[in-house]
Amino acid sequence: MEPVKNHTPAVVAIIPARYLSNRFEGKPLALIAGKPMIQHVVERARQVGILSRVVVATDDMRIGECVNSFGGEYVLTRNDHVSGSDRLAEAAELLDISEHDVVVNIQGDQPLFDPEVVSQVAQPLLDDPALPMSTLIYKIIRPEEINDPNHVKTVFDHNHNALYFSRAPIPFQRNPEEMVSPTYYKHLGFYAYRKGFLLTFVALPEGEWERFEKLEQLRALEYGYRIKVVLTDHDSIEVDTPEDLLRVEEYLQKLQGRS
Repeated sequence: MEPVKNHTPAVVAIIPARYLSNRFEGKPLALIAGKPMIQHVVERARQVGILSRVVVATDDMRIGECVNSFGGEYVLTRNDHVSGSDRLAEAAELLDISEHDVVVNIQGDQPLFDPEVVSQVAQPLLDDPALPMSTLIYKIIRPEEINDPNHVKTVFDHNHNALYFSRAPIPFQRNPEEMVSPTYYKHLGFYAYRKGFLLTFVALPEGEWERFEKLEQLRALEYGYRIKVVLTDHDSIEVDTPEDLLRVEEYLQKLQGRS
């Protein structure tokens, strides 16, 4: 029997993009500075040297045709997935990615992410072959985000393994009169998974914490899997509503004005 050769994991970015949305139908095709939002996301992902492939996973041919029009790659997935992770897992299977390779989930509604964050979230899985999953966190600097349930907070141990994620402010400050306040960290929606673990993860039953918080990353913690959190200096603006498009365009104009 021949010895097993060392396998250097490939890093593949998959961008889940669905057409139907309760708050913003057709969001991936919304124009920002004359380009569809999904094109902005793909073009930024292509700037990441660590990636061997960038693929959009969609359930709608309108998005597929758009991606095709600017030379991107897409894969058509089912339209009954309940989460982006489920769509990610199906796409990883369709793309025939090795179980040891790293799959990075890039959110299709964050068109201005800094390309460095993709390398930051993937690197822990390249450094530690036993690590199943990693994600990004950012130190909260806007006080209004601390109590906002749309900004998910997290706490972690000294090795930067996540302990819990919550829509509530964690840690809770028992004595608010204390001179020093806690440092709060919010979760950014970039994930990296070992492909084999991604398939395991989506097959797990819904967790109790997950059901109450509506945060699927809690499923991994509840079933005893490690999630490494990586502190980044780069925040990322999400587009959830048509109004958010205006914020993104204004921010993009500022960036272009500096260049």
